[in-house]
Amino acid sequence: MNRRSRTPRMWLALGLLLAAAGCSSTPPPPPPQVRAGQPDRGATLIVQYGCGSCHTIPGINGANGLVGPPLTRFGARSYIAGELVNNADNLQRWIVDPQAVEAGTAMPNLGIPPIDAQDIAAYLYTLD
Repeated sequence: MNRRSRTPRMWLALGLLLAAAGCSSTPPPPPPQVRAGQPDRGATLIVQYGCGSCHTIPGINGANGLVGPPLTRFGARSYIAGELVNNADNLQRWIVDPQAVEAGTAMPNLGIPPIDAQDIAAYLYTLD
């Protein structure tokens, strides 16, 4: 076998190896802001709590609401609700009880428990 006949096989083998690596079923790790959060579960909870009826949220089917601000590139934002520094603790506090943060805000208190807020925050921080 000469060098020319091995080259196509080598490229084919490399291509198959890369394709197999791309098919990994391991979910991506949570964003560093919410290490204990589960972004995949957060996406499910966003649908369950109906967040998309008020917000446009990338990656969530039917989340095209126009009442609240769009949550595109959420991880790159500086503030939450225009007054809280954007960090995991503040975001989770906002999700759990927005009225305690800003009385009279249009964001309703949906009764979201802290564990669910953690996972929702983990999903939102993937949007950068």
